[in-house]
Amino acid sequence: MSISIISLIWLTLWINMAQLQQGGPDEKEKTTALKDLLSRIDLDELMKKDEPPLEFPDTLEGFEYAFNEKGQLRHITTGEPFVFNAREDLHRWNQKRYEALGEIITKYIYELLEKDCNLKKISLPVDATESEPKNFIFMSEDAMTNPDKLMVLIHGSGVVRAGQWARRLIINEDLDSGTQIPYIKRAMDEGYGVIVLNPNENYIEVEKTKSQVQLSSDGSDEPAEKRERKDKTFKEAKKRRDFYEKYRNPQKEKEMVPLYIRDNGSPEEHLIYVWDHFITHSAAENTFFVAHSYGGLAFVELMIQREADVKNKVTAVALTDSVHNVWHQEAGKTIREWMREVLNVTSSLRGRVSHLFSNSLLKLRKQRTVPSKHL
Repeated sequence: MSISIISLIWLTLWINMAQLQQGGPDEKEKTTALKDLLSRIDLDELMKKDEPPLEFPDTLEGFEYAFNEKGQLRHITTGEPFVFNAREDLHRWNQKRYEALGEIITKYIYELLEKDCNLKKISLPVDATESEPKNFIFMSEDAMTNPDKLMVLIHGSGVVRAGQWARRLIINEDLDSGTQIPYIKRAMDEGYGVIVLNPNENYIEVEKTKSQVQLSSDGSDEPAEKRERKDKTFKEAKKRRDFYEKYRNPQKEKEMVPLYIRDNGSPEEHLIYVWDHFITHSAAENTFFVAHSYGGLAFVELMIQREADVKNKVTAVALTDSVHNVWHQEAGKTIREWMREVLNVTSSLRGRVSHLFSNSLLKLRKQRTVPSKHL
């Protein structure tokens, strides 16, 4: 039985109840009988039977997919592209399956950055203890010592991680479309040092404990009457939420809470941290940024926080499909004037990789763009 069929059954029952409640004694008797029937239905168990377990492979081979010589994700047996709707009428299960595959691909891209691009992985914060949550970036061997030029890549928001522009493009098109690898390889061929940021890795998730759940509803400092009213509201809301959860989360997945990474709790914090601890200490005379989507907003925030240093260090910036807003972010007049001089903002379709690089450092303005569909 599909979720849509279950929903239809419930809708029919509720409509019948509503109609019966408007009638006389006989109808009220039928209403009582319907309520009794509804109370006997274990919706939780019904939904569990309907939805397969949320257990998925942890390797590409387990999913029976692999990247071919063109960098396209294809089924190992049939050679067909990835199919999202593996099971009809089970959108939630299909989405969870897609997310599980996406996590595997993220790890796969990390491996490519290290093995194919010869980048090294650097943990953040630089003074992190063994037990605290950590982020990381990737950089070329000469990123800190190249005296000439340095390229910094910043992806957008969402599920993407270091080395990616768009997970959807990696899965549905190919690695060249959805990853930063073509940028990285061309930059290194042209003699750039490279730093690949990881601005969305802001926290790790841990299972929520009972004490944390109880703490969230604790109001011991409030007057008894107000606390009682809040408790009543909380219980009613919890009852409604639990009923809804039987639809949304029939398998009762673990409730998680975030543990934020020190000095890397947001994309903006991450960029400022990498600037302060790496980019500003690099030997490169000219630093170039390619920032996509939310990465553009993060760069503008960096400009606001480190204006003098950025002006001194950065030669040119390409913002692709950027969501920055200099007025909303309250960038000053001197920042706006500087950005007009060094900035290339574009949302045009994909050009050739060669557009990203110029033979003359000071003329690096026209750059290859990330496709607008990367958003």
